[in-house]
Amino acid sequence: MFERLLARFSGRQVGTDRFGNAYFESRGEYRHYGRTRRWVIYAGKAEPSSVPPEWHGWLHHTTDAPLPEAKRYPWMLEHRPNPTGTAAAYRPQGHDYVGGQRQPTAGDYEAWTPGR
Repeated sequence: MFERLLARFSGRQVGTDRFGNAYFESRGEYRHYGRTRRWVIYAGKAEPSSVPPEWHGWLHHTTDAPLPEAKRYPWMLEHRPNPTGTAAAYRPQGHDYVGGQRQPTAGDYEAWTPGR
């Protein structure tokens, strides 16, 4: 709540995305930066991967204005938070957390021992 109040005094709200994230831009150019500062206040947990591509380009000064939201097709999946470091993270066969056993392959390393 405090962040939104502070953002209103130091910048202006440019818009929101479909996830409820609010995007702001500073009122003037920052000294030694040469351009305005842009930032996002997340609707829920701070999850940077929830910024849609239309707003990502604007945040990083690639475009001057946010792009219009693209048409959503039925085959497009909705955003999922990054599962790295959680139980939902991808773990290939043979990973220690999945049992640690895998089928041997032709490229497996066999250690050299002297005297063989």
